[in-house]
Amino acid sequence: MSYAGFWKRFAAAIIDCIVTTIGGFIIGFVFGFIMAVSVTNDPQILRGMGNILGIILGWIYFAAMESSPMQGTLGKMALGIKVTDMEGNRISFGKATGRHFGKIISALLLGIGFLMVAFTRKKQGLHDIMARCLVVNK
Repeated sequence: MSYAGFWKRFAAAIIDCIVTTIGGFIIGFVFGFIMAVSVTNDPQILRGMGNILGIILGWIYFAAMESSPMQGTLGKMALGIKVTDMEGNRISFGKATGRHFGKIISALLLGIGFLMVAFTRKKQGLHDIMARCLVVNK
């Protein structure tokens, strides 16, 4: 198994950031318009609902794509990498969910959880280790 390195994963994350930002903007605009027209135009409520929607959309995007037969997000597919379990098999939606929310811990530790990819033998970040996952080259 050939493990995907830090810079390849970083580039995939940049692509995913662009994809989720564009998708989030479009969905948020539609959702905000519907909320403002039909329910409320209170900015605090709209902002709060937008934040909740953003969290849900990010979770669904990453967990659904990484647990799908493609085994990766659009960024990972573009870079020729995929997410697997420790034996190289496709991961479940539950495992992908744990991996996704584990990224919060990786980020809260001043990004050290992500930097671990550059220094661990199997190129795993903290979130990969916690979810017992690998990111490998196809």
